[in-house]
Amino acid sequence: MMMRTVRIQLAMTTLVLICIGIVMIYSSSAIFALERYKDSSFFLKRHLIFVVLGFLATFMVMSIDYKRLRVFSKPLLITALILLILVLIPGIGKEVAGARRWFRYKFISFQPSEFAGLALVIYLADFISRKEADIRSLTRALMPVLLVLGAICLLLLAQPDLGTTISLATVVFVMLFVAGVDGRYLLGLLTTAAVFFWLLIIKEPYRMRRMTAFLNPWLDPQGSGFQIIQSQIALGSGGILGVGLGQSKQKLFYLPAAHTDFIFSIIGEELGLLGAIAVILLFIIFIRLGIKIIKYSHDRFGFFLALGLLTLLTFKSVVNLGVSCGVFPTKGLPLPFISYGGSSFIFDMISVGLLLNIARVGDSA
Repeated sequence: MMMRTVRIQLAMTTLVLICIGIVMIYSSSAIFALERYKDSSFFLKRHLIFVVLGFLATFMVMSIDYKRLRVFSKPLLITALILLILVLIPGIGKEVAGARRWFRYKFISFQPSEFAGLALVIYLADFISRKEADIRSLTRALMPVLLVLGAICLLLLAQPDLGTTISLATVVFVMLFVAGVDGRYLLGLLTTAAVFFWLLIIKEPYRMRRMTAFLNPWLDPQGSGFQIIQSQIALGSGGILGVGLGQSKQKLFYLPAAHTDFIFSIIGEELGLLGAIAVILLFIIFIRLGIKIIKYSHDRFGFFLALGLLTLLTFKSVVNLGVSCGVFPTKGLPLPFISYGGSSFIFDMISVGLLLNIARVGDSA
């Protein structure tokens, strides 16, 4: 009975976040859409299609026994690797702003990295479940996982997509830590990863500019620091109660990606500190309910599947909110359930469907 309540609360929390997203996507994108596409509801219409597809995907994954996913863990992972290779091929993958991350046909786009994240979590949950007796072994447990993670990360970095690479590495680290992998191995892995990612940052000038802008955006207010400055202006302009829904000034071509990566800044401007805190509280409630599902999972696969999915959603949420507030360097991760984005939104909804599925099985066990 308790898990039934958790399921209802998780579903309602997600629904409220989606409704906030629908309203704020239209508010933040209407003028931009009118200017570029001569249709103020251009992004709203597309997002509503994604919402419908997301709900269909949620109901689909809720209708099956999530334990059956264990059979498909390796095929899903192989499919993800193939898609990550195909997206790098000119003529197949779509290049936007120097990054080749999408398959695109007319108004339909698909980002294989989102599928790769889900496939990796399913594979790792199954792997940890099977290797319970060998989980502290370097050769039988840690090395196979690192080989899989390394292959996915190299393909993601080739796009390039450092943000998703860091998010998936974080999820894997958390799952391995909870599984009981030897702390010495994890410490060595963390140190190596930190050095590796730092080398990736200093190697690329645009990444160094982002890091410099994070430390002091006013060094280049019209360049690398522009987004951070405009985001903070939006948040600061909202005050306690906000300037009013639809009344944002920063969305008037000042703040780039206002309906995607920086939608939280528009929420802070239009709905004020109270509106921003309300959104943060909703995510805290979502995370708390997800932890309950993990805690009361009745099998090892369900436990680690829920852990991986919740960690991935939490990481994306925390990073997006942190970037908008200037706590983290600029990184293109959408705010789950709220930001405009097709494949990202749909796979977030699939994650919710799996969490609800795990909670339902736990309730009936």
